Formats: sequence, C-alpha cells, structure tokens
Amino acid sequence: MKVAVIGGGSWGSAIAKLLYLKGHDVKIWARRKKVVEALKNGENPYYLSGITLPKFKATDDLNEAINGSELIYFAIPAQSVRSVLEKIKHLPKNAIIINLAKGIEIKSAKRMEEVFAEMLGDIKYATLSGPSHAEEVARDIPTSVVVASKDETVAKIVQHETSTISFRVYRSTDVTGVEIAGALKNIVAIAAGVIDGLGNWDNSKAALITRALSEITRFGVHFGAKRDTFMGLAGIGDLIVTCTSQHSRNRYVGEMLGRGKKLDEILNEMSMVAEGVYTTKIAYEMSKTENLYTPIIDHVYKILYENMKVSEALHSLLSRPLKEED
Repeated sequence: MKVAVIGGGSWGSAIAKLLYLKGHDVKIWARRKKVVEALKNGENPYYLSGITLPKFKATDDLNEAINGSELIYFAIPAQSVRSVLEKIKHLPKNAIIINLAKGIEIKSAKRMEEVFAEMLGDIKYATLSGPSHAEEVARDIPTSVVVASKDETVAKIVQHETSTISFRVYRSTDVTGVEIAGALKNIVAIAAGVIDGLGNWDNSKAALITRALSEITRFGVHFGAKRDTFMGLAGIGDLIVTCTSQHSRNRYVGEMLGRGKKLDEILNEMSMVAEGVYTTKIAYEMSKTENLYTPIIDHVYKILYENMKVSEALHSLLSRPLKEED
C-alpha cells in the first residue's frame, strides 16, 4: 500500500521503518530540511541516533507526502496536530488516518479524534497506542499495541497493514478510552520520574502506578470510555512502560524535578517533546470543571505550574484522609 508518515521524529522514523520493511511504499514528511536529508540517507541523528533506517522517500512538502496515500500515519506532538492539519489542501479519497499522538489539545480540551474530525470532517479514523517506545520498535524488539476505531473494518485494515512478526497489533472500538489512557499515562510518568529522582523507591512507584490506574480509569469512564480498556495495552501496559523506561521523556522530566532542577531548565535541554507537561495542564482543568477526584494529576499540576516543592507534594498526597481502596 502507499503510505505516508507525517512526522520525522523518533516515533515517525520508527513506524516508517516498520512499514517499509513490511513492504509498503512509504513516504515520510518532516518539517525541517536537515531531517528530511538525513532520512533520505538512512538515518535520523536528531531524534533516533544510532539506528540504521531505510533510505526513505522524504519531503518537507506535506501535500506531496500525502498525495495518493492509502494510509496516513500522523506521528506529531498533540499540540501541533491542528496546525499541521491546517496545511492539508486535499485529502486522498478513502484514505485512512492513523493518529499516533498521545495527548489532549490544551486550547480546546479535545482528544485527537475530535481535533481530526473538526479539521478534516467525516474521515476514516483510527488511533494507535500502547507500550511502544520508538527506540525499541526501530530495533525490532517484540512489541504489542492496540489500534482503536469506531469503524471495525478500519481497525481491521490498520491492524493487518501495521502488524509484523515483532509488532503485534490488537484492535478495539473504544477510541475514547485508548486516547485518554495514552494521554494521561504521561502525567503519571512525570510523577514516577519524581520518585526516581528522589531515590528510586520501588514501593512508592508500585503504589503510584496502581493508584494512578484507578484515577485514569475514573477519569476515562466519566468521559464515556470503557473500563476494560484501562486494563489493556493502552492502559496498564503503556502506564507501566512509561513509568519505568529509560526511554520515557516524561519520566525523565520528573526525575530531573526530583533532583531539584527547574522545569524551564529541563525543557530547554530536551530535543523532543514531553507530552505530559502539556496534558497535565488541560487534564487538571478538565478534572476541576467536571468535579473529578484526581489527586495525582492535581499534585503533578501543582509541581509543574504552581512551583509546589516535590517534598511538599509527597507529604500532601500521603496525608490525605484514609479511605477504602477503590
């Protein structure tokens, strides 16, 4: 199939390699010309250093990339999705759109499905999520993910065309649950990183992940998600890997905060986006508007945006009134 990958970052490069090796005719779009040239030469030292890539067809012309494509994978940060979609002049007829971003748009409080629908109208849409760090996918490490679409035929097509012997794709119809799980786990990863920065406390991290799963599930179900989704790859699976992996940018942000660094300083040092920093802001606002009980989200927000000390946040969380486990 003719495939376009929109985004020349680590995840875009990794998924493009996977699709190329599966036999698809792949073209990749990157915003910066130097990234385009690197991808043409079979490398991406800016976002996926040390990984050998195919010598891709690559361009910085978005409409050239998507022209004639049957599958279009969007591997760009959630907060950039709208601005990229605005540049599309014509969407190929019957093309399937696959979102890879894990976030909620700050200015609208909309999930990615809702942003794509607003910008592109009635499209064939799916979202792909789960425990899938680009660094490992690009090295052909066994990985399992889930693709969600309200149209099961679309989900089956994406499942078949994306699965390989080492990249197993399950399917779901719960787009809301898969997207909320993928977005909120990044907030928890920041909290997990804080624990690592304070002392790599195993007991604390296990408790965080467990209680965060309850919180994320409560949040998602409120907005119409299926509870079971959070027990799957997009939920507990992605939560575990993002909270524990050396590759997790969100966990890294938290670790540096735990060691005493300031947020601005951390973000200025990073070459890639930590989605959780932005998702925390909108998730906090949504939880207050909807009167949801989200103590972990609340405290990560206060650390990031109200300069609450990490030690104070930890004390505040642990000193809440005792309750029955839910």
